[in-house]
Amino acid sequence: MEKQNTDSANTNLTKKELKALISLLEDDDSQVLEHVESKILSIGKPIIPLLEDSWTGSFNPKLQSRIEDILHTLQFGLLKEKLQNWYENQQDDLLKGLWILATYQYPDLEYNELEVKIEQLYFETWVAFQNVQHPIDKIRRLNSIFFEKLGFKANVNNFHSVNNSMINQVLESKKGNPISLAVVYMLIAQKLKLPVFGVNLPNLFVLIHKSEELTFYINVFNRGVIFSKQDIDNYLKQIKLPQNDVFYSPCDNLAILRRVLHNLMQSFEHAAQGEKIPELIELLAILGENITNRE
Repeated sequence: MEKQNTDSANTNLTKKELKALISLLEDDDSQVLEHVESKILSIGKPIIPLLEDSWTGSFNPKLQSRIEDILHTLQFGLLKEKLQNWYENQQDDLLKGLWILATYQYPDLEYNELEVKIEQLYFETWVAFQNVQHPIDKIRRLNSIFFEKLGFKANVNNFHSVNNSMINQVLESKKGNPISLAVVYMLIAQKLKLPVFGVNLPNLFVLIHKSEELTFYINVFNRGVIFSKQDIDNYLKQIKLPQNDVFYSPCDNLAILRRVLHNLMQSFEHAAQGEKIPELIELLAILGENITNRE
C-alpha cells in the first residue's frame, strides 16, 4: 500500500515521497536541511515509523544522527502532550504518569505492558496475603512477599542510575531507588486495599500507613522497616530541618511525579548528561513547578 495515512498532518504525500523527503537529510546545505527538518516536524507522529525504518536501513552515521535528533523532537513533543493531559485530567492514575515519564527514555513503551506487570505482582501477592488481620502484620507479610518472594531490592550499587527512575526498568530488574521501589510497593498495597501512601521526606521517600485504627511509616528502601513519627522527628533534627506537616502526611501523585523528575535530573547530572536537564525542566513546568534558577 503506497499511501501513508497522514491526515492529521494535512499532507497528501505518498509513502515513497515521504521516504524521499527523509533522504534529503543527507544534504549538507544548511538551508535545505532546515527546510526538510521543518517539513518533517510539521508532519508529526505519522512519519515516525518511516524515520525509524530509514535509520535502520542507513549506513550513513550523519543521516542516522539527524534522524535521531528529529525523532527525539517528535517523541518529546508527544510526551509533553500526554503529560499535559495527565496533569489536567488523569492525576488519579499514578502508573500512567510514571509510564509517561518512562517514555522519555523508552518511547516505544506501552502503558498496558506496565498494567499487566503490576496486575501480575498484585495477584502473586494476593495469593499469599490471605487471613492476615492486624495492619502491622499485613505490612510484615507484604514485606516478606515483596522482598523475598518477588525479589525486589534497593539498587545500592548503582544508586544514580537513570533506570532507577524508569518504572519499566524497575519492574524488570526489581531494583530501584527509594521512590521507585516505594511506588511499586504502594501500587501493590493499594490494590490490596491497604491505606498506604507516599511521604515526601527530605532526601528520602517513604510510605505511610494511615487509618483510623493505626498510623505508622514504612521505609521500603530499607526492606520495609516500620517506624514512627518520633523517628521522623529525630531524622529532621539530624539534618537540621524544622518540623513541617508535609514530612508527616501523605503526598499526592503530582508530588510523586515531580520528585521522580528531580531524581532524574540528578541521575543525568551524575552521568554527565546535563544537556537533558532543560527538557526535564520543561516537564516540571507542565506539572506546575517552575524552576528559574538552578546551579
